[in-house]
Amino acid sequence: CFCFCGFSFRSMLRVGGKAGCMACRNLVSTNMGVRFLVPLQKLHPLSRAIHHRYSGNANPQRGPHRTAARYFTSMSRLPMRPPKPPPGSGGRNYQQQRNFWVARLAARLLKLRYLFLGTAVGGGYTAKKTYDEWKDMLPDLSEYNWVIPDFVWELSEQIDFDKLAKALPEMEEISKLLPDLDKIGENFTFLKSLLSSGELEKENKELRKVVLQKDDKGIHQRKVKKSLIDLYSEVLDILSDYDANYNTQDHLPRVVVVGDQSAGKTSVLEMIAQARIFPRGSGEMMTRSPVKVTLSEGPHHVAIFKDSGREFDLTKEEDLSALRHEIELRMRKSVKEGQTVSSETISLSVKGPGIQRMVLVDLPGVISTVTTGMASDTKETIFSISKAYMQNPNAIILCIQDGSVDAERSIVTDLVSQMDPQGKRTIFVLTKVDLAEKNLASPSRIQQIVEGKLFPMKALGYFAVVTGKGSTGESIESIKDYEEDFFQSSRLLRDGMLKAHQVTTKNLSLAVSDCFWKMVRESVEQQADVFKASRFNLETEWKNNYPRLRELDRNELYEKAKNEILDEVISLSQVTPQHWEAILQKKLWERVSTHVIENIYLPAAQTMDSGTFNTTVDIKLKQWTDKQLPHKALEVAWETLQEEFARFMAEYKGKDQDDIFDKLKEAVKDESIKRHKWNERAMDSLRVIQHNALEDRSITDKPQWDAAIQFMEETLQSRLKDTESVIRDMVGPDWKERWLNWKNRTADQHIRNETKNELDRLLKLHDDHTAYLANDEVTTVRKNLEGRGVEVDPVLIKDTWHQLYRRHFLQKALAHCNLCKRGFYYYQRHFVDSELECNDVVLFWRIQRMLVITANTLRQQLTNNEVRRMEKNVKEVLEDFGEDTEKKTQLITGRRVQLAEDLKKVREIQEKLEAFIEALHKEK
Repeated sequence: CFCFCGFSFRSMLRVGGKAGCMACRNLVSTNMGVRFLVPLQKLHPLSRAIHHRYSGNANPQRGPHRTAARYFTSMSRLPMRPPKPPPGSGGRNYQQQRNFWVARLAARLLKLRYLFLGTAVGGGYTAKKTYDEWKDMLPDLSEYNWVIPDFVWELSEQIDFDKLAKALPEMEEISKLLPDLDKIGENFTFLKSLLSSGELEKENKELRKVVLQKDDKGIHQRKVKKSLIDLYSEVLDILSDYDANYNTQDHLPRVVVVGDQSAGKTSVLEMIAQARIFPRGSGEMMTRSPVKVTLSEGPHHVAIFKDSGREFDLTKEEDLSALRHEIELRMRKSVKEGQTVSSETISLSVKGPGIQRMVLVDLPGVISTVTTGMASDTKETIFSISKAYMQNPNAIILCIQDGSVDAERSIVTDLVSQMDPQGKRTIFVLTKVDLAEKNLASPSRIQQIVEGKLFPMKALGYFAVVTGKGSTGESIESIKDYEEDFFQSSRLLRDGMLKAHQVTTKNLSLAVSDCFWKMVRESVEQQADVFKASRFNLETEWKNNYPRLRELDRNELYEKAKNEILDEVISLSQVTPQHWEAILQKKLWERVSTHVIENIYLPAAQTMDSGTFNTTVDIKLKQWTDKQLPHKALEVAWETLQEEFARFMAEYKGKDQDDIFDKLKEAVKDESIKRHKWNERAMDSLRVIQHNALEDRSITDKPQWDAAIQFMEETLQSRLKDTESVIRDMVGPDWKERWLNWKNRTADQHIRNETKNELDRLLKLHDDHTAYLANDEVTTVRKNLEGRGVEVDPVLIKDTWHQLYRRHFLQKALAHCNLCKRGFYYYQRHFVDSELECNDVVLFWRIQRMLVITANTLRQQLTNNEVRRMEKNVKEVLEDFGEDTEKKTQLITGRRVQLAEDLKKVREIQEKLEAFIEALHKEK
């Protein structure tokens, strides 16, 4: 049967040929789903899902390029509810289904208006235009022969077109109804240029941007709310920070992107996000920690970190560079010393027109070998991180395989197979298909991969994508154009090895988004119930164990402890000056008394006259002041400040203080002391003050003299008591203790006791003996002891003599001190015409006065400067600890703290989930 343009209906329906009737083209395009030359990404998902995946080719003579029936997978745009099968259709085969379609199509073709209009358009146009002019105005669809289903070519076998042609009216009657076909030709020419240039997609994108901007500015006077994906992302952020030790596992869906190193994971993610946002390297590991990317639609193409307010404009190269640099810095910061990768998640949101809503997590690439510079456990750590994300039963696994390398070299497919053996939540993506087609001798190998026949791994769907030519400077738009051009000219698609719905990152993005939201709708309410049950268990435990305490989490407890510590530090300023000076004077004397007695007083007392005594004292005091005394004084002051601070904290502890703060307070005290440095200039001024105090010898009144006598007497008595205790330990118990307490002397004590008795006799004979024994005296003592059967070493004799002479000297000094109680009168006369010499009393007065003046100086330094500096240090330490989450976790511990932390997190998660579910139901 022929139409007026001179072609048979069968020829007209071959729109891939070089000629065809316009009416037939309209007829086919209206009813058969035939498309013009449009980019592959623009194929509507529903138009890509015409036939069942098990349909066959009824005409074996036609090549595979004529087959347009796509395999149906769950990657299609999923309907809100599954379609209901017609009654009684369970046992029908595909031939019955195809006959059903043919019958419906024939019924539509029999409608007179289609044939009438088609014949009219064809005949009228033949009268006005030649075949060559018409052909030039139409898009060239020869490359899309394979798009037309087989049943179109088989229409001639099912329909008698001769009878249909006879039923047509005469051409003269129809020509009167024809429109102006010159304008139609002009419209076709414009349509051809519009489709080939991609202007429709750009205009559509700009229109969506304008609509989103108007909505964003509140033109609809609607309250601004967070988007659905933002609500969901907040829940995942909280869960990523939550230490789930108490039966609260995170099983919420997200898309987990895994693949071998340098397989193109990051590039695929960038194509989905429509921006080059990740750091790039040539063969080296760039993804060092998981990166959670929340994708959503928005009027402006921007990115923002979870913990930052800065927006990065992804349309500007300088912002893109800054974003990549910031991501790299955060990754390196998250990696601990000695490690190569980190499990710490970096959270990022990307918004822009036309971006599919979903949450993806980009994981470090799986490696087979640890190279130089990596930690030895890097391979195991990456496996552990990947498994932790993939073992979530609701996680969608986006498995990335490099198509340019041998499939046998892949590691990730085995890992994915272990985590999802049935492939119920895995999507396989083959990258670098352009290189694979170029390098592979057998393209059918690519077909085996995307059909899931080469790997034992199963998947929901298989995709093939191209993510550029390998240059880091390529833009997303140039990559899209290159990908589209490649697949339009690729024989993989032309020969039917790949299906249209399996290629391009656009189709991949749509499929992944559909799977993501389907998984979310199926699992989110169940997860909300899990957290609700966890909250009930935690609240019950708190009520039973801590019924009278508020639920304060770690941060709230830290603030409470911080206030207590600051109150305790302020209490230091309330210490009275008298208290400070008394403590300082006592501690300073305890620190220097041994030096004064052993190195100054005793050597000077061995002199023969008062002049030599005073000279010796002056020299030794000067040396002491220049080298040791100021430093010792500052040490005493600093220790006193620490002890007072600790005392106030201990006293405050008795006032309803929580024991949970003990570790924190101790750490704050130690760190504050460590940071505190005494003003070094204070040492120089203190040295001058002490030197002047020790130079003064003028005792102005009798009370000062008596005070010096008392100070000297107390000091000598304390030393005498210590000396007698040392001697008693040397010689052992006396006869009374031996008889009453049944104690015996050791052999060494027996020798020392015999030596002591011999030396006591020597002291009685020479009361004014010097501090040291002569060698002949040592020999005499040793021989006397040997005569009584006691073998003794000369060193033991000298050591025993030192303690005995010390006791003898202190006893004489105390007796002299009693005589000097009435010596103030002689002192005023400079001991002229007097046998009494009390220069030792003057020495102790000088020491005592130095102690008083030093204590007063140190007290002023403490109250005016150091206490305030201590308060400042404590505040700084508290601020630093407050910003260090790990430090707070170490210092504020216990089941009570962990329980409060879990309660807070679970409540927050539950509330966020309920808000998300409510918004999800509204969107439905």
